[in-house]
Amino acid sequence: MSKKRYILFFGSIIIVFILFGCSQKSNISPALNSIDADGLKKHIAVLASDDFQGRAPLTEGEEKTIHYLKKEFENIGLKPGNGNSFFQEVPVVETTIDPKARLTIKVKGKQLELKFPTEYVATTAQSREKVSIKNSEIVFVGYGIVAPEYDWDDYADVDVNGKTVLILVNDPGFATKDESLFKGNAMTYYGRWTYKYEEAARQGAECAIVIHETEPAAYPWSVLENGHIGSQFYPDQKDQNVPLCKIHAWITVETARTLFGMAGLDYKAQKRASLRRGFKAVPMSLKASLNLNNSVRFGKTNNVVALLPGSERADETVIYTAHWDHFGVNPDLEGDNIFNGAVDNATGTAALLELAEAFTMLPQPPRRSIIFLPVTAEEQGLLGSAYYANHPIYPVEKTVAVINIDALNTLGEMKDITVIGYGYSELDDFVSEAAGDQDRTVNPDPTPQKGSYFRSDHFSFAKVGIPAIYIAKGVDHVEKGKEWTLEQREKWVKEHYHKPSDNYEPDVWNFDGMVQDVRLFFRTGYLLAMDDTFPNWHEGTEFRAKRVEMMK
Repeated sequence: MSKKRYILFFGSIIIVFILFGCSQKSNISPALNSIDADGLKKHIAVLASDDFQGRAPLTEGEEKTIHYLKKEFENIGLKPGNGNSFFQEVPVVETTIDPKARLTIKVKGKQLELKFPTEYVATTAQSREKVSIKNSEIVFVGYGIVAPEYDWDDYADVDVNGKTVLILVNDPGFATKDESLFKGNAMTYYGRWTYKYEEAARQGAECAIVIHETEPAAYPWSVLENGHIGSQFYPDQKDQNVPLCKIHAWITVETARTLFGMAGLDYKAQKRASLRRGFKAVPMSLKASLNLNNSVRFGKTNNVVALLPGSERADETVIYTAHWDHFGVNPDLEGDNIFNGAVDNATGTAALLELAEAFTMLPQPPRRSIIFLPVTAEEQGLLGSAYYANHPIYPVEKTVAVINIDALNTLGEMKDITVIGYGYSELDDFVSEAAGDQDRTVNPDPTPQKGSYFRSDHFSFAKVGIPAIYIAKGVDHVEKGKEWTLEQREKWVKEHYHKPSDNYEPDVWNFDGMVQDVRLFFRTGYLLAMDDTFPNWHEGTEFRAKRVEMMK
């Protein structure tokens, strides 16, 4: 072949690929353009309305929510995702404690009575009407972590069986900012309160108390107050042999300082000591007593499951998920007592409906099937997503990826997009390609110390090995930059997160960024649904082994 023909030949190939790429993009343009502010506004206005009563599980608000979603998915043209049903039942137990309960601490004839919910909050996962501890010895166990891979054991050489453990929130890496200690400033799962309760139960403790501090917890005490007034939900585990503490509790840091003082200990000094490898738990000579009188109700809440069958590889699935639930109504609050959850997470749930409609506007369905999975009881500990992950409707080895959507951007267009879990898996490549089409950059979580990877529904899927990401808001506003965006986000958390003031505000919100992000979600899912590969976790990621095993 002559040099001229060689150049012409390969030039024509390049042109074909360019034209093919342009054709592919033009084919999805009608679908992308169908995602607009009007559609999102319509759904958010309904889901976040007072009529839906804060969308709490096992309430009239749930019934209205799940049937609205079912009706909308049907109107869009999707099929039931669980056989002939759009629903997957999730068995739960609802526990409501008597708020008159007092946590009493005694030492050498002195007694301190803590008030609920201003000084402590507590609940039980044991599904019993009466739960109590009496003169339970309190042991300070530092961060309450057992992590062999980090050569760390806060329970070494101490017996806490039948006792109460007092635990710091987050992990030592956050406190020291030492990158060689755990993951430095980025919270690990060992820093999450859920892990601390689980480990305390494995160690035989009857009560686990976490000390709240706003910065390491990543939210103010008011979030715990609001979250523990009224019902708490747990998985229905009455037929399972799962270790559970009698009582799970939090106390304020001011209360913690008082307790350490009563025990003749300095809180700051003990906290510093707990940062050292080889820390030894400290018996505090304090004794705790608490009687919880609970109303207990067993019930079944619902995930919603809708299916868009694939055209060629229909047995392989890409899952979009978002939690539909929030905190319902608190009749004890004066004034506005409905937790409407507009941003968190009527926005994400509305995005699922917009995405579903957009996929039906493609010239033909994507090669792989798309599952739209609005899940229940995220606010109560990721219960709905955890149930699906452990009782999957579609085989996990055929599940390509999970894209989680939680609390959309109301501030306007961004130059970037955030991937919670960036660097964990090959899913980053798909997000990067989708972001490139919008001339946006992809960045990791700007506040990894908050442990966001462990706080939303993608984590339930990661725990069983399925590659999962949370594509979150960007932070580099096209006009106002990063500093302004981060300030606005922190302001929103302080003023509205898990509060009745998280309302739908169409005259305040800027929907341009929301539309921009949902279109990026579409592009990412479309790329995955048209691909042949199964993305994996990167080497060294704690979830990789399970994925490798399931794919054998």
